[in-house]
Amino acid sequence: MRVLLVADVHGNRAALEAVREPHDVCLFLGDLVDYGPEPAACVEWAREHAHYAVRGNHDHGVAQNVVVDGVGGFRFLTAATRPHTVAALTPAQRRYLAELPTSQLVTLGGKRFLLVHATPRDPMDEYAAADPAFWTPRLAGLHVDYVCVGHTHQPYTLKVNGTTVINPGSVGLPRDGDPRAGYAVIDGDEVQLKRVEYPVDETVRAVQAADFDPTAKQMLSDLYRGGPFLARWVKNGHAGTKNGNGVHTNGEVSGSRGGEVVKNGAENGTTLNGTTQNGTTVAHELPSPAAQA
Repeated sequence: MRVLLVADVHGNRAALEAVREPHDVCLFLGDLVDYGPEPAACVEWAREHAHYAVRGNHDHGVAQNVVVDGVGGFRFLTAATRPHTVAALTPAQRRYLAELPTSQLVTLGGKRFLLVHATPRDPMDEYAAADPAFWTPRLAGLHVDYVCVGHTHQPYTLKVNGTTVINPGSVGLPRDGDPRAGYAVIDGDEVQLKRVEYPVDETVRAVQAADFDPTAKQMLSDLYRGGPFLARWVKNGHAGTKNGNGVHTNGEVSGSRGGEVVKNGAENGTTLNGTTQNGTTVAHELPSPAAQA
């Protein structure tokens, strides 16, 4: 069984459509919307393709139409793009975001997967680096084989006391200097962090055509291109870890290059499904993606 892990699409349709990895099960780890110019297409992709999905902080904010005030960094980008995002979605699409669980426990081939956008302790907001000391208390008592997360836009895998933490990075807005769309695949006993090129200029043109603030347009255009363009905003204090935006100023996290086989994966098998325990959806049968719409 091949399991595709996708996170942090953020309205970047062109990047999402470039992810054409063969898979049996697709797990979506939150944040379909905000920032990018084409959120509706991304929501529809998830409704069609994601067998299991969890809600990210931006999904929650858009579903509830939370107004954000921000003068710098990604908080500014959220404030600048949220009105466009909310207006672009249908009521049914916003309801889909609102009804996504904040965590899901899924069994695939006898392996237990916990899906959260951020961390088990704070499913939507806490930033989690690739640090065993950080993760050890957050994994205590979980009794799962994999914890699959997003939120930081930084790809990594980490083995902590028998549990493998996987962050596939961001499909739509990577923050590690590599502009390619990031995702992960679990194939047998291997976890692969992968990257794929996509037509960045197509997304940039859509940004320029959107009704965004001019500074937001320039910032997004630079972020999509990555490398020195991202560094410009880090230098100016718009994208550093100190202000809670989750960007590492060194521009790199261990395991962030695509196609590298890192460690461990899931056995072949079937997904088991169906109840809720302490606010976590526990899965027992593999539904079609449309069943979660």
